[in-house]
Amino acid sequence: MRFEGRLKSWNDERGFGFIEPAVGGEEIFVHIKSLPAGSGRPVVGLLSSFEVELGSQGKKRAKSVHFVRPSKQAPGRRAGQTARWTPARRLVLPCFFCIYVFVAWRWRVSPWVAVAYVVASLLAIVFYAIDKSAARRAGWRISEAALHWLGILGGWPGALLAQQLLRHKSSKPEFVAKYWATVVVNITGFVVVHSPVASRLFA
Repeated sequence: MRFEGRLKSWNDERGFGFIEPAVGGEEIFVHIKSLPAGSGRPVVGLLSSFEVELGSQGKKRAKSVHFVRPSKQAPGRRAGQTARWTPARRLVLPCFFCIYVFVAWRWRVSPWVAVAYVVASLLAIVFYAIDKSAARRAGWRISEAALHWLGILGGWPGALLAQQLLRHKSSKPEFVAKYWATVVVNITGFVVVHSPVASRLFA
């Protein structure tokens, strides 16, 4: 027997949400595995039809879920689009480029430093893509700590691009705050290591 309802909440990071049945009653748990392949990212407010089964703990959950029609979405936030570019996100890469050029001009910077940033950034993009894919299929996730450490080691530019293009980890306040902390730590470390301060400290 099929029921109708509306998607009331959805956790894109963990790949599950809850459907509010049209007939009322308790909300029904729905996992991304219950959605048809290629259905795209669920949006809160979608009308759907579904069947109900009992999970391993005896709780109801939806299966064979089909979206009836998409709800209206705010301009600029349609499925498939990138995350919103805030002023800070737009400016951080150009600002760092200017800092890098100044430090390289004022003090000596090994060419391998630029290579390290590129490699770490590419790794960050790959890691974010893997983690997003794992979140959709409820697979093994890459820890947030590992993503942050990669940012501290120079991968934060790639992490920024991955957050924007993949729309992954870009709307979680706690993660975003820690991400910006990795940016500050990395840039500060880059400047200090190549400045006369470092030679005085390790002389």
